[in-house]
Amino acid sequence: MKFSDIKYERPDIKATEEKFNALLSKFENASTFEEQDEAMKEINNLRVEFQTNATVASIRYSIETTNKYNEEEQYFFDLNNPVYEGLITGYYKAIIKSKFRNQLEEKWGKQLFAHADLTIKTFSPEIVEDLKLENKLRTDYSKLLASAKIMFEGEERNLSGLNPFLESPDRDVRKRANEAKWNFFSENEEKFDKIYDDLVKLRDKMAKKLGYKNFVDMGYARMGRTDYNPEMVAAFRKQVLDYIVPLTLKLKQKQKERLGLDSFKYYDQPIDFTDGNAKPHGKPEWIVSNAKKMYEELSPETGEFFNFMVENEMMDLVTKQGKDTGGYCTFIEKYKSPFIFSNFNGTAGDIEVLTHEAGHAFQAFRSRFFDIPEYYFPTSEACEIHSMSMEYLTWPWMENFFLEETDKFKYSHLKGSMVFVPYGVTVDEFQHFVYENPDATPQERKQAWLDIEKKYLPYFDYEDNEFLNKGGRWQQQRHIYMQPFYYIDYCLAQICAFQFWKKSLEDRGNALSDYVRLCNAGGSQSFLNLVELANLESPFKEGSIKPIVKEIEKWLDTVKLNGN
Repeated sequence: MKFSDIKYERPDIKATEEKFNALLSKFENASTFEEQDEAMKEINNLRVEFQTNATVASIRYSIETTNKYNEEEQYFFDLNNPVYEGLITGYYKAIIKSKFRNQLEEKWGKQLFAHADLTIKTFSPEIVEDLKLENKLRTDYSKLLASAKIMFEGEERNLSGLNPFLESPDRDVRKRANEAKWNFFSENEEKFDKIYDDLVKLRDKMAKKLGYKNFVDMGYARMGRTDYNPEMVAAFRKQVLDYIVPLTLKLKQKQKERLGLDSFKYYDQPIDFTDGNAKPHGKPEWIVSNAKKMYEELSPETGEFFNFMVENEMMDLVTKQGKDTGGYCTFIEKYKSPFIFSNFNGTAGDIEVLTHEAGHAFQAFRSRFFDIPEYYFPTSEACEIHSMSMEYLTWPWMENFFLEETDKFKYSHLKGSMVFVPYGVTVDEFQHFVYENPDATPQERKQAWLDIEKKYLPYFDYEDNEFLNKGGRWQQQRHIYMQPFYYIDYCLAQICAFQFWKKSLEDRGNALSDYVRLCNAGGSQSFLNLVELANLESPFKEGSIKPIVKEIEKWLDTVKLNGN
């Protein structure tokens, strides 16, 4: 079914509660495994109905945040999702103490119960009102970002529409575009500060109500992390500091020399070549047409998937006024369909976001026949392996998009992925500081950002930009507001994706086979078990990062680039 034809209906939350509780009672009073299993199916069918409507409302709101009806429906779910979460928690408690648990585990796998156990630890009726407020604050942040109306080069633009100018070959244009962007954040600094301060204090209060010392462990539990902890993440960050940061410093020095600059400023960071970064040589329709051909040639599985996405109009790709920022993939459960959202703006990022989100969507498409919603997606760091690895598996087709600039694109893509990792751990360490020090002032948070940033990204020079010199750069990062602790996931996954990059250069068939097997598993296993299933090395393993960094440095040193 095409997205535009999907019927949306606001759920009756009271009726949903009554029906859910009746089915839960049926489950708890069942006298046989078969009866319980049947009750689980009925409960999951009810969940699919509710979650489908919630997802459709969310997609429509992100496409058009200024539409009053969309805003009202998003507000409805902001208020009622916590009530729904309470129902799910009751269900999880019931399956965990089921007298037929062994048989249920044998049929559905242990991951369902590990997920249930963690979810229970993050919810209590006592925090329902807090969760409602958290949802409202998240929506306030999205709306604030989407409200940007920035006059630049004679035209009103949103934040995504400004991106092409941020990597202009003309240094003056780059600088002015950056100043225009950060001026929007500076003008709204108090609003960004207030929303985040309210979120931090609210999350800390919820964690303490649930018996946690602070929000850190609650945040990890909400992310579904069953096989690693903050100490393991800290050790991973140390590997990044030891092995990746030194390479990024070399890469940045080479970038400065390639651009012929005496001083390397923050607005020079996105540009790799004096004649400009690689850009796709066509409009959005042309990109989608080439992507269709690419996925048909990559494998029968990916061809089937992408044709499904195109035929059912399950993508909204181009930036426009009033549209939310960023890109994402979600899953419309009733129709077993992924949906891709992005903001094409004429840069190489259009191809990166399409292949990235297509990686998520391909996994969801391959997992769509699981009978329990918990397995449609794995935890976030595993999800990001699918997306980041898809970016590399499609490299042989990049010439279709970039023509003579293909080598420039590949260089920037791989170099950018490597340079990203220290930024990613900066975001992660910052969040640990924030939630370990919930009473810190906005100014103290910004100073902490500057201190952490200096450790991992010492080459950043903000020149005379007052907002950035005060430590405000992180306020553009949606995850920090929307999904706390969802960022180290990208770094862990990137190390796994680098392994897929290496595999695909050595044996594409084997790499693709491992990748499809990983996607087929959906969320049925934990992160580290999925890593093993894909024949990858754990990014937590001491010494796992150093060899892949050397491989990438060697490739970047030997790639032949046309032009400067």
